[in-house]
Amino acid sequence: MTKTLAINAGSSTLKWKLFSMPDETVIASGLVDRLNLPGSIFTVKRPGAEKYKKVEDNITYRLAAAMVLSHLKDSGIVKHLHEITGIGHRVVAGGEIFSDSAVITDESLQQIKDLSEYAPLHNPIQAQYIEIFQTLLPDAHQVAVFDTSLYTDMPKVNYMYPIPYQYYKDFGARKYGAHGTSHRYVAERTAEILGKPLADLKLITLHLGSGSSVTAFDHGKVIDTSMASRR
Repeated sequence: MTKTLAINAGSSTLKWKLFSMPDETVIASGLVDRLNLPGSIFTVKRPGAEKYKKVEDNITYRLAAAMVLSHLKDSGIVKHLHEITGIGHRVVAGGEIFSDSAVITDESLQQIKDLSEYAPLHNPIQAQYIEIFQTLLPDAHQVAVFDTSLYTDMPKVNYMYPIPYQYYKDFGARKYGAHGTSHRYVAERTAEILGKPLADLKLITLHLGSGSSVTAFDHGKVIDTSMASRR
């Protein structure tokens, strides 16, 4: 049975989940917190087992990824790392280039880097992790899933700001949306709970956390959204 690793990388944290495929069962998950700082914390959770925790100073991005894979193998969660055939990366900014998830190629990786000015705290690090996993798991297929792709067909009247149009033409200044992967899941899960097709519903979804945002759906289509706000 093959396995897929989901990666959510930030400047100070690495969150991950390992799924068995094709049943999509979570078999392990974890967090590496306080990256590149004293007292970095490495934790792993798995069903039916006690949480594993290790504290180590200054865990780097590369070391964090290597520790995840080493723990998966050393603890017997996977027998061989080549069981992990797919890696999905959450990437914040896809701009107007990526309207859907994308297989990682040399071209798409460079585009993610080129979009860094739209998410300077996220895209560079997420691109770095893609490169790290390319070296650690060279045979695994990698896919980028973009927070912004949910909003690429939002009505122009709602994504344009009331500023000179030249700013959009020259600099791409527009509303791109935030937390799209979360809003998509919440909308689809709400429709499932209500027992109705998403295409029949009008919904407002909220993403609440250290970053928060609001999105409005009209019969399955995003019509407006806030950008992220920080608390």
